[in-house]
Amino acid sequence: MQITILPERKQVELTGRRRVSDILSELGYLPGTAMVIRGDELIPEGEMVEADDEIEVRSVISGGL
Repeated sequence: MQITILPERKQVELTGRRRVSDILSELGYLPGTAMVIRGDELIPEGEMVEADDEIEVRSVISGGL
């Protein structure tokens, strides 16, 4: 699978089918600190990503008062 990490625009390639939570863990993200997007769709952490998918990983940024 082809992964684009944003906002850095870093490209990473992983082989095989994987669960979103496993992809994030492999890339060094803690649970809840990033979201995975395929096309225009947010993919939940429990869903599988196929080997031929192209996805984006975006860091979650929160702000406060």
